[in-house]
Amino acid sequence: MSEHHVMPIRVYLTIIAILMALTVATVWVAFLDFGYLNTVIAVGIAVIKALLVVMYFMHLKYAAPITRLFAGAGAVFFVILIAITLSDYRSRDWFPFPEPWEQAHEAPASH
Repeated sequence: MSEHHVMPIRVYLTIIAILMALTVATVWVAFLDFGYLNTVIAVGIAVIKALLVVMYFMHLKYAAPITRLFAGAGAVFFVILIAITLSDYRSRDWFPFPEPWEQAHEAPASH
């Protein structure tokens, strides 16, 4: 029979309060101008929130090592997919935009 770790309700309430505070921080940062750092800060806060949800609400903190391994492998694969997507998006301006097509046929003259 497997062991179940029971966490006190205080832990859940604390994590919810932290998640709400981080949500407020994300909205606050969105209204400030940090240049390119806005995205970095927002993604950093989102990663912290995701880690809190996975560790406490999905109980990964007390899970078996193989479960942690698969969760970590999924996260690494997700980062690889995002990196490939962003490299494709970033490399699109390397090629010149095609010129508009010239009209192949002139409009026939009216008789």
